[in-house]
Amino acid sequence: MVFPLKLPKKFSLRTRLFVVMILMLLVSGALILGTTSIQYESQRENYHLGRLNRKEAQIKRHVNHLVSKNNLHNKADSVWNQFNMDFEKINDIHSVRYSLFRLDGTPLFIYHTPLEIIANDYKLDQVLLEKISNSQTGIYLEHYNSDIDKFHASYSLLKDDENRAYGILFFPYFEDISFSENELNSFLQNLYQIYTLLLIAVIFIAYFLSKFVTRSLETIRVRMAQTGLQKKNQKIYLKNATREIDSLVTSYNNMIDDLSESAAKLAKTEREQAWQEMARQVAHEIKNPLTPMRLTIQSFQRKYDPNDPDSQNKLNDLSNLLIQQIDTMSEVAEAFSDFASLPKPNMKECDLVEVTKMAVTIFQEEHIIFSSNQAHIIHKLDRTQWIRVITNLIQNALQSVSPKKIPQIGIHIGGEQDQTTITITDNGNGISPNLKDKIFEPKFTTKTSGMGLGLGIVKNIIESHGGIISFISTPKKGTTFTIVLPTSL
Repeated sequence: MVFPLKLPKKFSLRTRLFVVMILMLLVSGALILGTTSIQYESQRENYHLGRLNRKEAQIKRHVNHLVSKNNLHNKADSVWNQFNMDFEKINDIHSVRYSLFRLDGTPLFIYHTPLEIIANDYKLDQVLLEKISNSQTGIYLEHYNSDIDKFHASYSLLKDDENRAYGILFFPYFEDISFSENELNSFLQNLYQIYTLLLIAVIFIAYFLSKFVTRSLETIRVRMAQTGLQKKNQKIYLKNATREIDSLVTSYNNMIDDLSESAAKLAKTEREQAWQEMARQVAHEIKNPLTPMRLTIQSFQRKYDPNDPDSQNKLNDLSNLLIQQIDTMSEVAEAFSDFASLPKPNMKECDLVEVTKMAVTIFQEEHIIFSSNQAHIIHKLDRTQWIRVITNLIQNALQSVSPKKIPQIGIHIGGEQDQTTITITDNGNGISPNLKDKIFEPKFTTKTSGMGLGLGIVKNIIESHGGIISFISTPKKGTTFTIVLPTSL
């Protein structure tokens, strides 16, 4: 089993323009929001880092002043402790909590320190000391981000006037981010409001702009959909069209001119071919009886003897033959006349079952079986033409059966809610597959006699009644013709 491939529905150009404009606004908004957040975070980081450096420089100057003033370089802890009050006042003066360590990491004054250092008996570990000593500036920044300790800290070397290190200053810096976060939130809120208004405005602008841009294309599409070979096509005239649209319209109008000219030439050619074909067919059918007439008259001329006692009978035979052939030519002319000018159907409400049964009884054949699923089926149809359809199909069915077989012809009418189906089935020789496309052609026939116009006339009558005719055939087994008529015209 082959499953049909379902292709996705294609978006129109108008929809694509609309979506692209909306996406451009959304992407630009996301980019602005992202770059603004990154820039704001960078500025905040630089601001707090600068503030840390300034605070740290102030404390270092104050500590160096006390150390130089009291000559505490390389002095014992007991000497340092004598000035404990002076070093503690630095916390109140600068509103900070710092700590001092010796170069080996042992504490001098501890006012604030991370839990890691407290856990190490208030000493700086060797790893941290190496990081501080390896720093080119003599300052090492550490960021503590645990649940309890969350701040920046600076470890910087304290040096005397001769640039000799004598201690390590620990300075914690706690960021006050409430103001910056409020400022950022306020900025983002204003940005959201602006972009919401812009989005609404762009939706309206994109809608009308896409409609304006595609209006000309839609006009061309509608006209092209209405274009047909057998229609009177109209050209397109647009005002203020762009160069590309104007070029497309010009090409379309030129195509309409070419199509009109081609349609006229095609119609002329088809008419000429139809008349030529009809003339050949008529000439062929008339020539068939003329040949035996000519041969018979020539033979009669040679053999006729007025004194022959049987001359009167021979003259009568000649007259009968001529009359028979003349009747044949008359039938040819009448058949072509019927096909060329089939009268307009006189539609009246009739009982389809009754009219079909009447046509079947004409043949008086016991091998023809008629059936219907309803006793009465009312249809609008031309009685005379419908009888002609049924008789023609039955006659073709009878003629398709070999003389060695007993004909079995079945006519069945099936009435449904919206249509009626009529089938004519035979057990004849069937129709060869390579002849199925030609069966309804006016000049086509598989019989040795006749003009081959019967099925062509049948098809014209059925189509004038709004129906369709088709057939299924199996060679050597038979053929079934199916007629489908709508319940209402």
